[in-house]
Amino acid sequence: MAKEYARTQRVADYLQRELALLIQHQVRDPRVGMVSITGVDVSRDLGHAKVYYTALDSNSSEDASESTEVLNKASGFLRSQLSKDSNMRTVPNLRFYFDGSVGRGRSLEDLIQRATDADRELGLHNDDESKS
Repeated sequence: MAKEYARTQRVADYLQRELALLIQHQVRDPRVGMVSITGVDVSRDLGHAKVYYTALDSNSSEDASESTEVLNKASGFLRSQLSKDSNMRTVPNLRFYFDGSVGRGRSLEDLIQRATDADRELGLHNDDESKS
């Protein structure tokens, strides 16, 4: 069973690398924008792949709904390009999902920074603690 996991992981890693390049160089639709592929989950039978992405100008799935729609419509084209460039017998069906974790991370980072700034203004932050 470990070998099967390793194979699905290798396929997922390959798809992540190749899709990032293909979207950057081959997808011409301006509605997609600047997209980064953050992860790929491939089913055990290698028939389906969930592709997670972030977009530079989107912090929520609602903001990225148009990009998601365009990417899902382009999935057939992307599969055909992948099949030309790979030695895989079959290329999984691709389904794109917006990855909101990056946006949530940014907002949490902003909250922490504001709390730290507020503590400094009130004189509650000790500079000796920040050095250790």
